[in-house]
Amino acid sequence: MTEIQAPQETSAPQENSPPRPRTSSGSAGQVSGSPSMGRLVGVDLARALAVFGMYIVHIAPMESASGSVGSWVYFLAEGRSSALFATLAGFSLMLIAGRREPKTGLAGRQAKARIAIRAVILLVLGTVLAMEYGDIIILAYYGVYFFLALLLVRLSARTLAIIAAGIALVMPQLAFVLKMWLSDSVQQSINAYDPLERLSTVGVLDLLLTGLYPTITWMAFVITGMALARLDLSAATVRRRLAALGAGLTVGAYGLAMLLAGKAAVLSFGGGGGPSSGSGPGSMGSGSGAGSMGSGSGGSGGPELSASDLLGAVSHTGTTFDTIGCLGVAILVIVGATVAMDRLPRLRRLAKPVIAVGTMSLTAYVGHFLAQSAWPASGAGTTKSWVPVLTYILGAIVFATIWSRFFRRGPLEYLLNAATKPVKYIR
Repeated sequence: MTEIQAPQETSAPQENSPPRPRTSSGSAGQVSGSPSMGRLVGVDLARALAVFGMYIVHIAPMESASGSVGSWVYFLAEGRSSALFATLAGFSLMLIAGRREPKTGLAGRQAKARIAIRAVILLVLGTVLAMEYGDIIILAYYGVYFFLALLLVRLSARTLAIIAAGIALVMPQLAFVLKMWLSDSVQQSINAYDPLERLSTVGVLDLLLTGLYPTITWMAFVITGMALARLDLSAATVRRRLAALGAGLTVGAYGLAMLLAGKAAVLSFGGGGGPSSGSGPGSMGSGSGAGSMGSGSGGSGGPELSASDLLGAVSHTGTTFDTIGCLGVAILVIVGATVAMDRLPRLRRLAKPVIAVGTMSLTAYVGHFLAQSAWPASGAGTTKSWVPVLTYILGAIVFATIWSRFFRRGPLEYLLNAATKPVKYIR
């Protein structure tokens, strides 16, 4: 969920926000002129939408009748908002490492050092937050994603796309086999020696395989974002092809899943979606529908799935169809937001407050958990009204708008940026 600017380096987490969203007369689809602001306004808008989607999943009522407006909004946000976040994280990593062309030499080493520092910070911050809020926190997973992404930052868009496709097609099946092989006793033995597991509910096994956002399958989103960053999103031809690709992946994945496994294998409408338990922040569950492909009670990813469930596409099950469908949605949102900000200057001006949220998404993401601690009545699974969700969204917009008028970065983004200052001494 987490996550990024100047370059915005993470999806939930990010940094170097400008004093206010850039809305110059130049194309919003182009990288900003300042060397310290290699980001797209449309990407910030997409990031804000991902933040709001996670608010919906974590706070919105889950008992909406199937087919109602509320149930559809929840369905669209569930799983797809966190996948969009992860895709944007990959995009943002390339803003650090060199968007169209990878940085080399000293600049390349410093960029990798920045990514590595952020990975460590996110792993630590995610673990600390998981101690209080449970396995719903995505930040520790981001730390692992970033470390692995260091191996790929110099690859071309085509190569990255091939790797992402391979992960989406192969890894869900491999993950299923591994989870079937990992008995509860084996997992317990591994967890007994895992310091992360002792500190929080998210241990090494969760981060890599059994958690809500397992690296083995979720790297497909990160690498897709990296591939998108290598492309010229200001080119109309590229946009059209990406829009067609996103639509094809979305319709193809969910359509085939419904054809092969039935409607219930795609639509959950919160019937098990949302936080799995709890009346407050300390007991928030997955917020992820059926959960990722589980391995029995030993994993935190949710219920155990059968081989036939691999044909489904329920959010956060981590199947191939679920992964490809979420990838399609993420591509459509990113391209759509970029085109809208480029072609519709009036909308770009109106969207400034929303874009401001996208420039400080780490603060917005962490902040909504802290707010639930202060306002337990708005916590997961405790409300039957959409008023708390709308309140959180409006609160984030107001805070980000006011803050960005006086400060270049969000509060947590500033701390993240400060932590990477020492890389300038690398030679």
